[in-house]
Parts: sequence; structure tokens; C-alpha cells
Amino acid sequence: MSRALIHRGPDGSGEYRAQHVVLASQRLSIIDLEGGFQPLYNADRSLALVANGEIYNYVELRSHLERRGHRFNTESDCETILHAYAEDGVDCVHHLRGMFAFALWDEKRRRLLLARDPMGEKPIYLYEHDGRLLFASEMKALVRSGLVPFELDPAAIDCYFHYQYVPEPRTAIKGVRKLAAAHLITVDLESWYVEEKCYWSMEDSPAIEGDAPALIRQELDKVGRLVTRADVPVGVALSGGLDSSTVAAFAARHHQGELHAFSIGYEGRPKGCDERAEARDLADHLGLHFHEAEVSTADVVECFKELQFWRDDPIADYAGQSYYALMKLAREKGVPVVLQGQGGDELFWGYPQLRQAARETLAKQALSKGVLSAMPQYLSPSAPASFSAGAISSWTRDFGGIRSGLRRMRDHRTTPASQMVFYDLSPDFNAAVGETPDLYGRDFAEQLGESDATELFTLPCPWPRVDVTLTRLVSDTYLRGNGVTQGDRLAMASSVEMRLPFLDRVLVNTVIGLRKAHSDVHLPAKEWLRRAVDGVLPDWVLDRPKRGFAPPVADWHSAIFAAHGDSLRDGYLTQSGVLSPASADRLAYGPFPAGLTSPISFKALVLEHWCRRMSAEFDGSEWSC
Repeated sequence: MSRALIHRGPDGSGEYRAQHVVLASQRLSIIDLEGGFQPLYNADRSLALVANGEIYNYVELRSHLERRGHRFNTESDCETILHAYAEDGVDCVHHLRGMFAFALWDEKRRRLLLARDPMGEKPIYLYEHDGRLLFASEMKALVRSGLVPFELDPAAIDCYFHYQYVPEPRTAIKGVRKLAAAHLITVDLESWYVEEKCYWSMEDSPAIEGDAPALIRQELDKVGRLVTRADVPVGVALSGGLDSSTVAAFAARHHQGELHAFSIGYEGRPKGCDERAEARDLADHLGLHFHEAEVSTADVVECFKELQFWRDDPIADYAGQSYYALMKLAREKGVPVVLQGQGGDELFWGYPQLRQAARETLAKQALSKGVLSAMPQYLSPSAPASFSAGAISSWTRDFGGIRSGLRRMRDHRTTPASQMVFYDLSPDFNAAVGETPDLYGRDFAEQLGESDATELFTLPCPWPRVDVTLTRLVSDTYLRGNGVTQGDRLAMASSVEMRLPFLDRVLVNTVIGLRKAHSDVHLPAKEWLRRAVDGVLPDWVLDRPKRGFAPPVADWHSAIFAAHGDSLRDGYLTQSGVLSPASADRLAYGPFPAGLTSPISFKALVLEHWCRRMSAEFDGSEWSC
């Protein structure tokens, strides 16, 4: 299991062995390069720790603990976990500000503690069976043990086809789950009592009164100081967008020494896709060392199969190739720490679909009180999207938004009252709703039973705060299951640590607390963030229109299926009964309906090659890929 994770920690390894407990670690050296090797121990070696991640506030926490009489053996940030545990037991997690997943063995109490950071930046996979608990930072380590049967979980696979990833805590493998973000597990060995609890919730953040942009700017500045702590070179993943530009600006304020910027572009610099020029402009403005790489269609085809293995989870996102290329570039340039801007869109209403979900859920909430009381929510006249002839014509045919409002009211009345408006706004999700009944093999469909992919956003009524709940939902699903997961795995594939300043717990508490006091759901997209960084970033950055990740997907998709599409025919998914032979044959051609981002065909091909590699890890077989 440990050897399966060498890519996550190529700088050293260590083991702790007791009668019923074995801990192992692979180290990526970031802080205290000479002395921070794991396992880490307390003075009498009754506590042993292996940890993944960084404790950003370790300097302040160490000072506090030393004043209370603790003596440290190393300069490692992770050693503060041991001493905080010795001081406060499992409540030590409340003092940790950073990203972490750790296992701590308490020999005196015969107790194991597993814990994961509040926003789930670092993973813990779990498998419990027949008096044995296995855990690891990646799925492939569990599978490599030979003790975890490679058997697909039908409900998880159905979710995958709806979401393009498997939402946590489920995984694609039956019996394997992830420890949820902000959760800890204690295992008392003598009684074999396993207890799991949540120690933090975004929705419990207390309301905060004050100037939202000023308070957010203050926390961004503090985070910029904390996340740039490292004894190795640090870089920033930089595009032309507001989020990565914000991270770069605050990092540049505080990092001692050279700061690097990395940007990825595409073959031929297609208009509207390639942001290297904008990234270079900001890097020059901030005095960063700029590095760039270009991804070609040939690269995408060549890397496709290997990418599914490194992702560790099946994730059907074309953006993965860019994550992988950027982190590979950083490692080649000798920079093992890279900051990214993930989380900005989720925290500050950056996605138009999320803002629409908030508006429609509020309308649906009013509908629960009666049609008449909800009428103003649905029938309020809207302005045309623009003053072009086409936009005005469309607006006129819609009677100024009244016709579409009535249609939305009808749709909301046909769904369960407790189902929030969320992923059902996604064309990809709705395409899966329509296609999956004809997709699966008969036996697989019977195993699936009454599985419902909408259960993730079906919550008891009344909903206390729609804006806060939706922020939590998008963080628990798309942010963590898609962005953070593949970001971490594809960074670690090149032995690079990814840090996400927007996911700092104190910053998240601040944003949610301000939202509870005075909601920003009806303000323009990212209004608080834009005002917070006004004066920190130049106007020519703030004035840029938002552009999502937009590589030349059509070209990539066609080339991938030309090279690999036939593997769906009589492949792993058909032989295991997930796909019917007829649907596999149809998907092998790579159909890509207009309006979709990740079509069913691409999801199937990604899952096919993920299954081939993972099943080979389990039984040593060699699928013909």
C-alpha cells in the first residue's frame, strides 16, 4: 500500500508497527526538510503520527504549545498535531488551520484517531471489513493491498453518470468510502468501537456584521501570509481569471523569496481558450517568474488512459489534462508547492447556474406557501439579456419573462417539495436522467433498484438559509468531488502539493457569516470579492469578463474517440454488465449532443479505462487498453 503512494511522497518513507496497528507514510518534503520525517512521535513515543498536508498556522500554534510546556523534536508543521492532541485530545482539530488528513495512534489509550480537514482538501479512503480497518490517501493503495475486492457500486456508478464524478462520501468501489470533510473517526482497539463525528460545519458559522469587502480583504491578506510558508520554492497556477489573480496578488505580498507563476495554453492559441497572455501580463505586474506550457490534441490522446489512473477516482472532466500538464511543468521547474484559485466561484456566486439555482429555490420555497404568494417570484418582469435585435425578439416572445416564469412554476410543482433547485439545472445531469434507463445492462439495472441521483439536494423543509445551503451543496459536490479531488491527485502524480487559499476555514467562516447577516445572493457575480481586491489588483484585471475553462473540447473529444472509442465495445463495462452491448456500441462512436459539457459517451470512456487500470491493480491482470 505504501509503495503505491510513492508519487505522493518521493522524499522518504517510514513505518510504525505495533501488535495490531501499522502506519506507513511517504513524505513530500515541504517544511523542515532535514528533520520532519514521519512517523512523528512525542517524547515517550506513546503517540505516533502520519500526516498528509500542511498546518498553515503551525508557527503560532507551536508558540502557544511551547508556552504551555511542550518541547518539540523537529521544526515540522505536522508535529503540532501531536502536541495539540496531547493537550486537548480529539478536540485538537479545532486548533488546526490548514489542509490535512492524518492518522494518530495513542498507545496508552489503545486508540486510533483519523481526521480530515474542514473543506476536504486532503483525502482519506476507508475500507472496514471482518475486524480490519484499512485507510489510505488514495484508492489505488487500498486496491493494491489485495484485501479490497474490485467490485463496482451500482448506486455510485449511477451518480457518476449524472454528475461526472462520484459525490462523496461514496466511491465507485463497493465497500470503500471517503471520510467526509470535517469529520474524524476514533477506533478504540480493545472494544473495537468505531465512532465518527463531524467537528465543523459551514452552515454553523455565526453571523458577522460589518463591511463585507473590507473583512474579506483582511482575511485574504492573512491567508496569503499563511499559505506561502514553505522551505521550498512556491508557485501559483495563473490564468486570466479573478480567482487565480487574487491568489497570486496576496501571495506576492507575503512570500519571502522568488514566487513562480505557471500557465497552460493550447495548440494554436485558439481565441477564447488560451489565457497565457493575460497570465503573463499579471505575472510581470507582480514580479513573478513566469512559465508556460502548451497542450496539444496529440498530448490529450496519448495521455488519456494514464490520466484516468492518476485521477484515482473516475472523473469525466476535460480540464484534467490541463491540471496534469501544469503540475508536471511545476515539478520540472523545481517548484513542489503550487497555489490555486479553486473555491472562489463556489464561495462568491461565480457560476451563473448557481445563482439561477438560488433564485429558483427561493421561488420554490415561496410556492410551498401557496401559488398566490409565489406569483411575484415567478411573474416579475425581466429585462432583455441585451439590446440586440435577437435578444429583444426573444424577450418579447417570452412576454418579458412571464411565459418562462409560468413554465418554471409548473416544473417546480412537479418535483418533490423538499427537492431544491440545484443540479437539475445542468444539461448534463438532465441528459443522464433521460439516457441512463436505456444505458445499463439488465442485471446492473436490477442491482441499482430505486437509486435517485437527486437525493443529494433533497433536504428536509423548511430550508433555513437557501443561499448558505447552496454554497455548502456546491462545495460538497462539484468543488470537492470534481475540482479538489482531481486537483490533488493530478498534482501529487507529479509530486507537487496543491494549496487552495480560498478554502481556508477562517475565510470560509467569514464569508458565510457575512452572508448570514446580509445576503449577497442578489448582487452581481463575485461582487464582494471584486470590491475586496479593488486596489490590490489592477483595473485591467478586474474589468475582464469571466471565462470558464474552455479548451478546444470538440477537437479533443473527436481525437480521443478516434483513438480509444472502440475500447467500449466488449470492454470492462459491458463484460461486467454496467453497459448493455447495444449502448456500448452506440457510445463507442462518441456522440456529443449540442449543449452538453461532458456527454455520456465521454463519461463511459473515462470509466472504462479507470476500471481497467484499477482492476489490474487488484488482481495483477493486464487489460488490453
